[in-house]
Amino acid sequence: PITLGELLCLGSSLAFSGLFYYLYRKKARLVARIQEAPKLQVDDDLPALVSAADGSCLPYVALEGIVLPAKAVLTSHYHEGLQGVIQKLLLKEHRLIWNSLARSW
Repeated sequence: PITLGELLCLGSSLAFSGLFYYLYRKKARLVARIQEAPKLQVDDDLPALVSAADGSCLPYVALEGIVLPAKAVLTSHYHEGLQGVIQKLLLKEHRLIWNSLARSW
């Protein structure tokens, strides 16, 4: 005979498995979209491509080419010889909504 506690454990295990599988599939689709992103070269035609795109925005692209830092090159503290640059810093503010139950924003 199966007890109520065993049924509860089985049900919660199935619910968590379904939730994690859903999250896995969602992230797998996102990774597939990123891997299928078109590869563009950094050249003089790039601004024209961006301005011709819908909303002047390209959702996922891979840019290939040589970039130069505006001020200084960023060096990695963890990997010797690894350098990078920041092209653009985007700050996105989320709208705050008052939660009356938790009494917080």
